[in-house]
Amino acid sequence: MPRERRARLTAGDLRTCGAQRLVEFARDAAGAGEEGQGALYEVARRLVRPYRGAANPALVRAALEAGEDVPVEAERPDSRSMVHLVAAIGLGVEEVGADALAEAFAAFGMFGLTVEDWAQMLGAAERGEGPPVDWGPLEQHVGAVGVVRQARDEELVRGRTVLLGLRWFYGLYVMHGLLMPDTPAQAALRQRIDDWGMFPFLDHVIAVSPSPGQFAESLAICMEPPADNLYEALVEQLAVDPDIFRIPGDETGAAGFGEKWMHAMAELKEAGRR
Repeated sequence: MPRERRARLTAGDLRTCGAQRLVEFARDAAGAGEEGQGALYEVARRLVRPYRGAANPALVRAALEAGEDVPVEAERPDSRSMVHLVAAIGLGVEEVGADALAEAFAAFGMFGLTVEDWAQMLGAAERGEGPPVDWGPLEQHVGAVGVVRQARDEELVRGRTVLLGLRWFYGLYVMHGLLMPDTPAQAALRQRIDDWGMFPFLDHVIAVSPSPGQFAESLAICMEPPADNLYEALVEQLAVDPDIFRIPGDETGAAGFGEKWMHAMAELKEAGRR
């Protein structure tokens, strides 16, 4: 398929996703004052599903092993708070304010920072007491459709490679919460993700069965440096220790790994019947 048609189809899918529809609505609402801002938040309420992100798999695993209640969602503002970012894109950062943006960034979960952490940094910048915030990357999100449409073949392929690769690494991370046998190689990959504070980011970006719109949005995100750099770091770590499914001291290899996992799941099921 020619690059122009492929990019056009992806850009069309991107226009159908909720986030991009909100961005376009926010741009239309610019200059409409409080009435436009109120309309934007009402549209967001209808389009955005409230979701705080998955609970950390390490906490889920610990609860399962202890026979305790399993946490379902992370403890942070839910995804509806992200509308503040959309409002900043369309209406202007100054119209939204540091406190609302702090809640939005905390909802996304990047770098493990809390609402209070973000509020402190953004507030200091707003008052001129800290380094100024570069809002360029945020404003560039408005042109995501154009970025995908104008991308070269190799850029689209790279974005898809990063997206599919991160989906695999994310799956490994999540399966740790479902009692998958742990190995040093897995632990090292999780540590890389934790060091970057990027599990919440992956949880928001990766969809197991994405719609065309979700895939297009994730592709656009994975064409940007943060996702690409994380993917490279994880591939590098995997090259250092590729024995993902080899338990130290177990000569049965992947077969023994699978048997141990099935045994753990059977024990969990049996415990649930008691």
